[in-house]
Amino acid sequence: MSPDTPGGPGPRPESSPLDEGTAQDLLRGICFKTGPPRIVGVELEWLIHDLEHPTVPVAQERLDGAVAALRELPLSAALTFEPGGQLELSSQPAGSLMECVETTAADLAAVRGSLGRAGLAPVGYGVDPWQTPHRRLREPRYDAMEAALDRAGPAGRAMMCTSASVQVCLDAGEEEPGPRGYGRRWQLTHLLGAVLVAAFANSPFRQGRRTGWKSTRQALWADLDPVRTLAPGGGLPPREAWAAHVLDTTVMCVRREDGPWDVPEGLTFREWIRTGAPRPPLRADLDYHITTLFPPVRPRGHLELRMIDAQSGPDGWLVPLAVATALFDDPEAAETVYRAVKPLAESAGSAAAPRNALWTTAAREGLADPELRAAAVLCFETALDALDRMGVSTAVRDTVADFHDRYVARGRCPADDLLRPGALAEPVLLSGATRAPTAPPSPGRVASA
Repeated sequence: MSPDTPGGPGPRPESSPLDEGTAQDLLRGICFKTGPPRIVGVELEWLIHDLEHPTVPVAQERLDGAVAALRELPLSAALTFEPGGQLELSSQPAGSLMECVETTAADLAAVRGSLGRAGLAPVGYGVDPWQTPHRRLREPRYDAMEAALDRAGPAGRAMMCTSASVQVCLDAGEEEPGPRGYGRRWQLTHLLGAVLVAAFANSPFRQGRRTGWKSTRQALWADLDPVRTLAPGGGLPPREAWAAHVLDTTVMCVRREDGPWDVPEGLTFREWIRTGAPRPPLRADLDYHITTLFPPVRPRGHLELRMIDAQSGPDGWLVPLAVATALFDDPEAAETVYRAVKPLAESAGSAAAPRNALWTTAAREGLADPELRAAAVLCFETALDALDRMGVSTAVRDTVADFHDRYVARGRCPADDLLRPGALAEPVLLSGATRAPTAPPSPGRVASA
């Protein structure tokens, strides 16, 4: 790993210090790279559990052996691991939705096979329903992250060690206005994002108890940090809003070549540039700082949609990928869905996502909320029409249609299938088989997220 990469020990000493104007120019230029939308990617996070005893933590030695075997696989995607041992597959940018689906499905089949031979399985829930947070990776990055997030409470450790998601990566858009312009797409992500939270909510349990949220994962993110998880404030164009947000968010850590990384308190990146203490920041520090911001949508040249819970079943992951890609990259669908979700701005209010009323309702109630249900139905119907125009396979379209019929059309989300924590341990759920719908759960004990 290069010292200049986000997870490395720090910038090279010969790099030049960064000034405020250069930082702003870099942020405006590198975070919204415009051009005709034509590529897509997906990042899949998975919890790792024992097939026979999923409520029991996997021993470290056994997990290490499984990881070593996974690293020998000839995967197209990048294979990494989160602090709690969650597996992440990050696809290469694909030229089409079908290319992304096919290469990711092949990688996932290989991963499932390798883990299965070790008696393990990748499990798709937004939050581990059984385990308490336990950090398995001991690296300076995660030591510093844990120390910084602990200042805001326990949600940081839970996020680091027990959460999993489907992250859809789409082009930022075109320079011009209109349904494929980057300004429209940026606005759409923050309204449609709440609909995606509600439709794919899949984490009603934590540490063996019902939490009172359909997406406990989203509740954890909203509680993580006062600023770090927020979308940029309104009133400015996207590039200017994002640049200001990055510079005015506190620095999580200052990397060092040797020893523990510094974890300053209350130091924004702008103040770090101006003071030059504890050392002058460099371009590599700015790049790293961006990776420590966790808004619901993160612009990194492309748009990284981060609000979707991990999905169960062998092909649950491809539904949010297909729906989001269709709604953003098909011009007719993008215009239709923009008009449909624009009124949701009134429900959201002035607070930034994910802490506004709209996103809170989406995480707590899922599609039981009538407004979100109506928006989701229209979005899925629009996406299905767009997938026909995009020429996707019958299998992909049918998978999306099945999800629509099972959940969206009935005002339900995957969390509504999960009656009690014990039911999540059934072999049918861990083997990758698709779940059968059940009756909505009765109210249970509520545990704070």
